[in-house]
Amino acid sequence: MTAGTDTPTTGTEQTRIHLDPFVSDLEGESAALRAAGPLAAVMLPGDVPVWAVTHHAEAKKLLTDARVVKDINVWTAWQRGEIAPDWPLIGLANPGRSMLTVDGADHRRLRTLVAQALTPRRVERMRARITELTEGLLDRVAAHDGDVVDLKAEFAYPLPMYVVADLMGLAEERLPRLKELFEKFFSTQTPPDEVIATLTELAGIMADAVAEKRAHPGDDLTSALIAASEDGDQLTDQEIVSTLQLMIAAGHETTISLIVNAVVNLSTHPDQRALVLSGKADWSAVVEETLRWSTPTSHVLIRFATEDIPVGDKVLPKGDALIVSYAAIGRDEQAHGPSAGEFDITRETTNRHIAFGHGPHVCPGAALSRLEAGVALPALYARFPGLDLAVPASELRNKPVVTQNDLFELPVRLGA
Repeated sequence: MTAGTDTPTTGTEQTRIHLDPFVSDLEGESAALRAAGPLAAVMLPGDVPVWAVTHHAEAKKLLTDARVVKDINVWTAWQRGEIAPDWPLIGLANPGRSMLTVDGADHRRLRTLVAQALTPRRVERMRARITELTEGLLDRVAAHDGDVVDLKAEFAYPLPMYVVADLMGLAEERLPRLKELFEKFFSTQTPPDEVIATLTELAGIMADAVAEKRAHPGDDLTSALIAASEDGDQLTDQEIVSTLQLMIAAGHETTISLIVNAVVNLSTHPDQRALVLSGKADWSAVVEETLRWSTPTSHVLIRFATEDIPVGDKVLPKGDALIVSYAAIGRDEQAHGPSAGEFDITRETTNRHIAFGHGPHVCPGAALSRLEAGVALPALYARFPGLDLAVPASELRNKPVVTQNDLFELPVRLGA
């Protein structure tokens, strides 16, 4: 993480915090963002200036402020043509029309139709399948040859991908290519000539899935989205394509990081691991404290101000872009007390985090992600109670993804 001085749109000289495209020190970067105040001037990879909300209380206010919208056409830099179509993060900033990118009545319409498909009953029905997948993957881990296992590759990655494939009705043979495409989609290092091709291919796969389910509907979320209606109003194919892409991207990446980060946290805090393994703390507390302390989503792109909005002693200017820096927000001492920087599964404020968002755009897949982690983690440690990192935590490598708190791999030893 480096810092430079640029002039924000207010004309006031500010120090902009340049987000490191290689995410070499997320913890230090997050501390710098919090120290800059609740509204920090930030430079995204690709030299795109934005603002970041970095404190808990101000984030909750902005996430429910009708003057902060998801319509990219409000962004002055976009209007001026200053955002390149091959910017590596363009797929996150402008992912197509879905409930993620609209507000007000349009958002309520799309969210209601999606809610008709992604019901609590449908999520709970996934429990047995998640348990079955978990046990099968743990059998593979147990049969692994060698002293060291990459737990991400063998367990934390395939579980959410198999779950999302089941949920969406996607054929498993699509998953290897989707893995490659989503890695390019999220990465800050995707070559410019591959950005548009990646987005086009992802949309094509989703469109093919929708066409298949229109012809042969099943008991899956894609078919339910096609059938969902409100007063005769149905989602268009483009809305379904964008919604599927959003839910697959957010659904699997968040859960992968949640499982990985929980294992790292327990390995680096053996006292906390002892509490949960002895039954003195609940696995739900591990999940919630991981969501707060090492949130799977570092920064969420992107919202835009329709008018000047005071935030602390600064102003979010009309037409400027805002990101929500959840990695910084999760350790805000004003929200979580002086021990906010400590991983503590016994803390009383665990459930006050906003790692899944807040307000109208709160993550619709939060319950599913919690369910997956809540099944996977106790099963993992029941099978391998001596599981520990195979390398020092300082040697774990972050992926070059500014939106996700994600690792390349998670080498572990399974223990006796």
